[in-house]
Order: sequence, then C-alpha cells, then structure tokens
Amino acid sequence: MVSSALTIDELAQFCKRKGFIFRSSDIYGGFSGFWDYGPLGVELFQNVKRDFWKWFVARDDMAGIEASVISHPTTWQASGHVASFSDVAVVCTKCKQATKLDKSEVGKVNCSACGGKYEVQGEFSLMFKTNVGALKPTEAYLRGETAQAMFMDFKLVQETARKQLPFGIAQVGRCFRNEIAPRDFIFRCREFTIGEFEFFIHPDEKTCALLDAGHKKVKVRLLDAETQVKGKETLKETTIGAMVKEGRLDEWHAYWLAEQLLWFDSLGLAEKIKIREHMKTELSHYSSATFDLDFEYPFGSNEVGGNANRGQYDLGQHVQFSKQKLEVFDEKTKQKVVPRVIEPTFGMDRIVMALLCNAYEHDVKRDNVILHLPAYLAPAQVAVFPLTGKGKEEKIARALVKELRAEGWGVVYDESGSIGKRYARQDESGTPLCITIDPESEKTDNVTIRDRDSTKQVVVELGGVVEVVRKVIRGEKLVTLGKNVETRVK
Repeated sequence: MVSSALTIDELAQFCKRKGFIFRSSDIYGGFSGFWDYGPLGVELFQNVKRDFWKWFVARDDMAGIEASVISHPTTWQASGHVASFSDVAVVCTKCKQATKLDKSEVGKVNCSACGGKYEVQGEFSLMFKTNVGALKPTEAYLRGETAQAMFMDFKLVQETARKQLPFGIAQVGRCFRNEIAPRDFIFRCREFTIGEFEFFIHPDEKTCALLDAGHKKVKVRLLDAETQVKGKETLKETTIGAMVKEGRLDEWHAYWLAEQLLWFDSLGLAEKIKIREHMKTELSHYSSATFDLDFEYPFGSNEVGGNANRGQYDLGQHVQFSKQKLEVFDEKTKQKVVPRVIEPTFGMDRIVMALLCNAYEHDVKRDNVILHLPAYLAPAQVAVFPLTGKGKEEKIARALVKELRAEGWGVVYDESGSIGKRYARQDESGTPLCITIDPESEKTDNVTIRDRDSTKQVVVELGGVVEVVRKVIRGEKLVTLGKNVETRVK
C-alpha cells in the first residue's frame, strides 16, 4: 500500500533527514535560493552528471570544456543579457505573495495561489553583479548561463580538438540568477547547475544523417503552439518524424530533441515528460524554434530541459562586439562559414529533483520510504551487512566491500542495528542491493542478496557476487541470478 501523493515540502523534509539536500547556511536559518547537496545527494548528483556526459559528450563529434563563472563584461552585452535578461516583480494585492512574471504576462494573469490581482513592483535584472580587482575594480557578472563560453571558445576548441563541422561543445557548470521569488525546493534557485551543449552546423546543411528511423519513431506528448494560442492545454500524441513533416523543426533540431527524450527514457522519466512548443510571441530573440521539456512535478508540469535553434545569432554577436573572426573552414563545401547552432539544455538540479519525485514511495506496509532509483544512479549500488559484525563475518564483509569498490561502485558497510533497520535505511537511501554475511557464510561460502524493490532474497556464491551485482546494475532481475529463499535472514 502506497501513501497519498508526494508534496514538495514532504520531499524537502525527507531530503534533509536523509542527507540528500540541505538549506545552505542552515544554522543561520538558510539563505533563500541556495542549497547544499549532502552525502547522499552529492553521490546521486555526480552519477547524473556522469551519465549525462557519457550519453551526450563521449562521442566523436563532441568536445567538452569547463569555463570560468566570470567572463569579460562585454560578453553579456553581446549576448543581450545586460539589456534584456530581466523579470517583472509582482505582489498579489490579496494574499501578498510575491512572484515574477514575464513581460508578456503582465496584466494577463492572476495570482496562482488565490486568484487575486497582481501589483507590479518593477522590472529587475536577473544578473548577479560583482567587482573584479582591488584597486580599480571592474564591474562584472556571475554567468547566468553556460552557453556564452562555448561560443567565445568556439574557434579555440575547434582548432585544438581538431573538429570538423558538424560538432558540438558541451559543459556542465554552475550558473547564477538573482531570482525574484525562489521557490519549489531546488526547482527555482539563485545558484544552480546547467548541462548543455552548442552543436555547430554548416548554415546551409538541412539534412541530418544521424536522424534515423529509430529517432523518427520516438513518441512525443506535444503541447503545440496552435493549441496554446487558443488558450488550451490539450496534448497531442505524435512522433519526432511527424513533427519534422509538419515543419515544426528541422532535422538536426529533431535529432537532438529525440536524443534528449531517449536519455530521459533511460532515466525512467519519459512517461512524465511533455514537449511544449514555444509560441511565436514568446520565442527568445535568438531562436527560430524552441521546445521546453516539461516534467510532471508535484506542483505541476514545468521545465526540466529545453532545445532551441539559435541560428547564427550568438557567434554573430560576438564577432560584432569582439571584432574577431569566428568563422571556420568547412572541408566538405570548401567554404569559410559562421555555423548555425542547435542548443539542448538541461537543468541538472531539476533532473535530480525529478528523479527523487519519481522514485519516492512511502510504503505503509513497510512503514518507511523506498527510493526506487535506477541502480546505476543510486548514491550506493550495494550495502554489505555482517550479521553480527564480529569475527570472520566481519573479515568476509570487509574483503567483499573492497572487491566491490574496486569495480567503481558505491558501497556501504553497515553493522549497526537489527537487519530490518539496516534494510530500511538502505531502502530510504535508494540502495538497490543489500548483501548479508551470516554465520553460515563461512561454512557454505554463500551470501544472501536482497532486492530493494521486491524485498526478494537470493543466495549467491561469494565468488559470484561481483557478476551478479554487475548484471543487476545493467538491468537484470536479481531473482533470475541466484537461488531464491524466503527469509534466510530476518
């Protein structure tokens, strides 16, 4: 039996209690919009970022960078952030709740909490200002996005990584936005992590050889622009291929949108993802087509990622402001060109939050929370329990922990409390497998492995544990990999 629907407050309390995510500066009452990842949270976060890199960047046509969070001030003039990166602050005249609106929404929407009218407080820049230098300080900004460094480093990366068009530049890094109203736990923060890449293409290249039949068949729950113009929220079941035929996006744009959806599917999130097409009235100044990837959070469907066709805008702006040439010689066409760009973007903190929301189950029968995280993303893949924590049991357990860690997996050693409490601790942490060494293990050379989701147990020879764990992490069911037992260990 599962409890009622998860709330964001419930998730936040759970994350604090278990060591996933804390308020930053908690001993001083926290600091709005800033969060710290605890011992479990940082492992989950690192695993998500590692998987992102493996899926999108570890390929021949991609290169990675890690840029500074402060760049030359002119960067943000060229990008348009100084002039236009702002929101309108409003306060509800009825319930006094403060929030922000896009300029296009002012006067058109009422308070989401009580339905009252908003009173405009003014327009505020989202850029964090800072000073660089001691004696003659220069006014600068903490970056509001990771994209601009990839445009500015475009030529250097192309030359040093010896890339030919089409190719991409990726990074995962911290960004800063002086949000008017941070809210919904780690969803809307003032400091956060973005994973994104800019994929550079010959401006005249319309077809994408990578867009195969499999990509075209990727299913999409689409909220198209026409439906939104009519003021409706009706989703249309379609495919990537159909969207291309309808002219909603070009082939390169379609390929990367499909890859995003395929990655979310690998994370177990695809069923709660919808694609929202931007209406012409809301398109960014640089974009000819943009799609939000929205996840169904407890507070509603909201953006976890995006994909924009940025054209040649950004490189063109930096050419204008820097007076430097950012064209490349294309070997196929024998032309010097300024490439056009497709930009897939991911809110990495929002992905972590989506994973936690999707994995969270309060099981009334077990009387504890179970986090059904994918095995390879969990903070730890295995927990090892010597039943008594003494003598040869401990020796066998310590040796097994060493062997498992040598495989690169997260491993927890726990000899404290009853076996039931140890299981419960790991269920709440998302650990998919628990291995118990009991008094019989020394005689039989066998151990008991327990599955987090089903609570089923199997007996496995000590020498075969590593291979069993490896197969479970790859997606095989534990009950097919050993001798089933009812309750060998209670």
